[in-house]
Amino acid sequence: MTVISGSPGWYLRRLSRMGPREIGGRAGDAVRRRRWRSARPHTPGVTGARFTAVLPAQAIAAIPPDAAKRLITEADRLMCGHAEYFGVVRDDLTDPDWWYDPKTGRRAPEGYAFDVPYRNEDAVGDIKQIWEPSRHQHLTVLAAAYAITADERYAERVAGHLRSWWAANPPLRGVHWISGIELGVRLLSWVWIRRLLDGWPGAAGLFEDNPVALHQIWHHQRWLAAFPSRGSSANNHIIAEAAGQLAAACAFGWFPSSARWRAGALRSLERHLRGNTFASGLNRELATEYHGLVLELGLAAVAEADAAGLPVPASVRLVLLRMTDALAAIVDNRLRPPRQGDADDGHGLVVDGTGTDRWASLLATGDAVFGRLAWWPEVTATDVRTPLLAAFIRPYSKNRAAQAVTRPATRPAHFADAGLTILRGPEEIWCRCDGGPHGFLSIAAHAHADALSVEVRHDGVDVLADPGTYCYHGQPEWRQYFRSTLGHNTLQMDGGDQSVSGGPFLWTRHARSRVLTADTSDASGRGVVRWCAEHDGYQRSVHRRRVELTAAARELRVIDEVRGPGRDVRLAFHLGPAVAAELAGHQAVLTWSRDGEARSAVLDLPGELSWRAHRGESDPPLGWYSAGFGRKEPTTTLVGTGFADCTALSGEFTTVLRFRG
Repeated sequence: MTVISGSPGWYLRRLSRMGPREIGGRAGDAVRRRRWRSARPHTPGVTGARFTAVLPAQAIAAIPPDAAKRLITEADRLMCGHAEYFGVVRDDLTDPDWWYDPKTGRRAPEGYAFDVPYRNEDAVGDIKQIWEPSRHQHLTVLAAAYAITADERYAERVAGHLRSWWAANPPLRGVHWISGIELGVRLLSWVWIRRLLDGWPGAAGLFEDNPVALHQIWHHQRWLAAFPSRGSSANNHIIAEAAGQLAAACAFGWFPSSARWRAGALRSLERHLRGNTFASGLNRELATEYHGLVLELGLAAVAEADAAGLPVPASVRLVLLRMTDALAAIVDNRLRPPRQGDADDGHGLVVDGTGTDRWASLLATGDAVFGRLAWWPEVTATDVRTPLLAAFIRPYSKNRAAQAVTRPATRPAHFADAGLTILRGPEEIWCRCDGGPHGFLSIAAHAHADALSVEVRHDGVDVLADPGTYCYHGQPEWRQYFRSTLGHNTLQMDGGDQSVSGGPFLWTRHARSRVLTADTSDASGRGVVRWCAEHDGYQRSVHRRRVELTAAARELRVIDEVRGPGRDVRLAFHLGPAVAAELAGHQAVLTWSRDGEARSAVLDLPGELSWRAHRGESDPPLGWYSAGFGRKEPTTTLVGTGFADCTALSGEFTTVLRFRG
């Protein structure tokens, strides 16, 4: 069933996932939006504003030469007008149309912001394509290039784009005043643009001495204070809103409301960082890229508070510390974390060039701020952002509260609260097992119907892959596929998903999973680590899965068991895009290469099922892999179909993946 976001049925389903407090808050928001349509106040007068949150001189000197070189290369590409957003290459960024979507060729309608039907691609275009350049993260790159080179061409381009954007987007007009996460990230970008341009003679005239800039900064903060994400929507969006508000209220604290905004943003950040994060340190959305986004936003927010001398609750630093340790624990040997849940390539602060490893950068910042533990993976990659943030963030070891914190003595492999388990074997075999909650909050907006799915890599190469996300709006059949049960390495029954979707960011029924075994320590000494979990998503039947990784045999065994009435089943294994497969009966020979060296494995599939290979099919979608938002490529998916009966042998299916020499 295709569910259209924004239809009357969708609004009823969405309303059903809210509590009374959230409904009351949203009703108040609706009244406020109506009032703001005709009552738009002028910016309070500002006199004597000065920007004091400047970057210490040693921060630029600490940038590694190769990271600086990558940044300058990217900045020069931007100066020529070239950029790529979600798989769409653009060459019009010398003088962009801020409301234009090059993917569909549509231009968003003008008018009062809250009247724009931004979820309707036919009316607006692909909203992500329109919003992304207006996060102004390409301008933070150009500003960083100026800070490194003192070449005024970069500063002048930044100034030109900001003046263009401010003129085209007055407060409450059009698509860029709809979503709080966009306003929050944009404010964070503006703070860093002003900081990185500080040596440019025109910096003050662009910001604190510019009534238009003051008007925009004030209205952005007023908007965020009035319309925070609420209740079932208080996920990563509220973190971005609080981080942007806090950054601006600290660095641009020139307004009568700045102290109030600053205090409110810090309270919100502290509350929601805790609320969005398991005690183990993993993000509650169970969508790894949002773990990265929230960690980036939190670190950037703390940097601004420390720069302003604003006391930060110890709990904020503790959450960020645990998030960093958790990230270090779950990455594979190539520093790639799991591909779990939604991913839209969102970043909190961008000051690096193409080719910079996002996860290595976060771990490098974690090392600089918190100190690495002995079991952390080695990080040899470099970045620009780490020395910039580290110039402001007070080292954790100098915080008295840090003395009472116990960090993991060995590398964690099982995160009980998140239901995530990592099994590791020889030759860099890495396996993620999913037995956690369906998602976060009542709508689980960024969850996939992937209970009991596995993800297997060999030396960083996806062998059994999580296919990714691809899209959010405008292509419902693709959105549905990439977050479906069939779109993951798990078992589907009777053609339906384990959890019930009510729309692109809404689940109306959540499968409940529980982990029964997580033996990751090889206590037996036989080189075997095990995991077992089950879920109730099919209501009349229970799907239980056991996974065993045997080091000596370099073998992964997956046993699926169906308990309950007989059901039609489909068991899917999605191969990574680098893996070729030859399927013969119930066995597939897998081949790929890594760094020029040929690798292979044999996948013995359950003989009780009938197996077929699918690749790049579109009606319906099957056999696809999305390496990043807006991009997809054909890959091979092996699907076995049959019947599960708990009274017969067909109630249990065994799959064996054996890696060759």
